[in-house]
Amino acid sequence: MNPQQKNLDSTPEDKGWHPASWQAREAKQQAKYPDQAELQSVLKELSGLPPLVTSWEILTLRNQIAEAQAGNRFFLQGGDCAENFAECNSEVITNRLKVLLQMSLALTHGLQKPVVRVGRFAGQYAKPRSSDVETRAGVTLPSYRGDLVNSVEFTPAARRPNPQRLIQGHASSAMTMNFVRALVDGGFADLHHPEYWNLSWVQHSPLADEFQRLADSLGRAVKFLETISGRHAGSLKRLDFYTSHEALHLHYEQALTRIVPRQQGWFNLTTHFPWIGMRTADVEGAHVEYFRGIRNPVGIKVGPDASATQLEQLLKKLNPESEAGRIVLIHRMGASAIEAKLPPLIRAVQHTGSPVLWVCDPMHGNTETTSSGIKTRRFRNIMSEMETAIELHHQHSSYLGGAHLELTGENVTECTGGARNLSETDLNRAYKSIVDPRLNYEQALELSMLIVSKFEKLS
Repeated sequence: MNPQQKNLDSTPEDKGWHPASWQAREAKQQAKYPDQAELQSVLKELSGLPPLVTSWEILTLRNQIAEAQAGNRFFLQGGDCAENFAECNSEVITNRLKVLLQMSLALTHGLQKPVVRVGRFAGQYAKPRSSDVETRAGVTLPSYRGDLVNSVEFTPAARRPNPQRLIQGHASSAMTMNFVRALVDGGFADLHHPEYWNLSWVQHSPLADEFQRLADSLGRAVKFLETISGRHAGSLKRLDFYTSHEALHLHYEQALTRIVPRQQGWFNLTTHFPWIGMRTADVEGAHVEYFRGIRNPVGIKVGPDASATQLEQLLKKLNPESEAGRIVLIHRMGASAIEAKLPPLIRAVQHTGSPVLWVCDPMHGNTETTSSGIKTRRFRNIMSEMETAIELHHQHSSYLGGAHLELTGENVTECTGGARNLSETDLNRAYKSIVDPRLNYEQALELSMLIVSKFEKLS
């Protein structure tokens, strides 16, 4: 029996769940709309709009995650820390897709297994905040919660939560996804495009020889593929690409949670892969209540304060039937904490017997602020956490099956280090993020090659 089909006769409604049942629980990190009538009107309109993804895409992703849980695929999730409406344009989307495709190609070749490609885009418009308000020069306004809620400018009008932004978020997500599909179907992944690879950074890396060997090997593999297939490699353009975002704004998620003909259960049709952040992973909270009833694969961010008991409870609530392909645990410990914090959680999950895909987020636990007040991350800390994660899973008979990264295809300078050894001074040159620092194109590709190198050394 396919594990996806196990116990599907038991529906969420049988267990007291429906798409609005979360509203009876404490909902953290929600926007406070001053005009509730306007919000309800917008939600009614939103609930009638077309879905952004399909149920069969979601179920295909679940099957691929199940294969990754078994060690037969690698899961690559990457994109912006927070999308903004102004960057819903062809250049930004193209560059973002390019870097993810190139990383996945390097990983596929180096790890000798297919890569599940998941973008942090087409919906990553809401952000959790540490406080509901922000104060500047004695003026207090609502915090910026992402373009889905309000605007980053520090004025009363910009910071007012505006329900109309939910409609704009849906439209921007749809345009992004449609363009991505058009690029992929149109042969954007053609390896022979002259602009496709930019390896000029390799010469600056201490691993230059190793990276060049990988690049040369990749080129030979493409030629070999063409020889045995009798086709130009660029014509092999069938690619699966999935979207993801933190499902933070529960009213928005509920409005696009639907029953699909010829499928059983409810699907969140805003994205293929929604995840729960650390701030909203309360077992008895509204977000976990919402997530337990949808058939999408579910990501859960796991930080250094997570306990074995909490993880066991989350798995029991979100995957009571231990279905393969359902749960992805994304740990984000920080380079200095991972060695002490991760092993007890690996053992706890193994004790439950529940199938999970372990993914490392080496970004969020390594954020720091420079002496001049700029938020950044050091590439060496990002890589250190990634390498340590690979080692720890190997030591504990577990499998690290993926990476969750904040990155961009733009030539930004937001994280220090990497092959070009960006310094704090370089941050002032091209720092564009309005929330968290991202790996640039070169750093992202370098990281993928370093991941391959680390796995090769353990094999």
